[in-house]
Amino acid sequence: MAVLSKEPMKNVFAAAVALTLAACGGEAPAPAAPTSAVPAAPAGGLGAAAPASTEEHVAHVDVPPATRAVVDAADRDPEDKKLDAGRKPAELLAFAGIRPGMKVADLAAGGGYTTELLARAVGPTGVVYGQNSPVIIEKFADKPWTARLAKPVNKNVVKVTRELDDPLPPEAKDLDAIVFVLFYHDTFWMKADQAKMNAAIFRALKPGGVYVVVDHSGRTGTGTSEVQSIHRIDEAVVRKEVAAAGFKLAADASFLRNPDDKRDWNTAPFAAADKRGTSDRFVLKFVKP
Repeated sequence: MAVLSKEPMKNVFAAAVALTLAACGGEAPAPAAPTSAVPAAPAGGLGAAAPASTEEHVAHVDVPPATRAVVDAADRDPEDKKLDAGRKPAELLAFAGIRPGMKVADLAAGGGYTTELLARAVGPTGVVYGQNSPVIIEKFADKPWTARLAKPVNKNVVKVTRELDDPLPPEAKDLDAIVFVLFYHDTFWMKADQAKMNAAIFRALKPGGVYVVVDHSGRTGTGTSEVQSIHRIDEAVVRKEVAAAGFKLAADASFLRNPDDKRDWNTAPFAAADKRGTSDRFVLKFVKP
């Protein structure tokens, strides 16, 4: 990472705080998902007419009993469980198709809320690569992340501290799934190279492996202009960039959609206050051909 001036470093620290709070603090319950999927954002770039879409629109995610049991486990931390209403982790695990024995990765893991859920879902025969960038570890996530990894249930988690341009070590290959939750937008103001990042993710997955991106929806046409000011991104940007890396968009899900969200307020935990956990969020599943 390039050397940052004093003012950008303050912004980096603020984002690190936001990330860790999101991983360790409570969220307000998310509104009920609409009965039908929200129409897909144009995949041809900002302002482009939407082409014919072949991906599946998932209005309701069927959660297998085994996946529900992972989320309902009695030994999960109560602070983690406070996040569940706003995050809907059972639906996320089911949508990503996480099963015992898989090799998966959690990018921008923060304090490890999602990482632990993945570890529980893949079980002792699976592997989870939990990645954080050095600046996040240095400024805020070190203690909660270290405490998370010390838990016996996370003994199958491999700690990864790398820049997002190349987020996974060489041995992380032929992965079944990679998830990137509520952080893709931050890669822009943190000056990551999204093309390199997505290419590295593509290489790490096996053919047929899935890349699931969850993020706060920006208003159509805003592109990346509000990734730092209100921590949102136009869905069309993510669709276009990930497709450019060679992925096929297989499905989008509506379990974190909120049609009442005007998408004009700051989703960072320290700024969202009682709106926290209620933003309109897109959930996209890409597949490596």
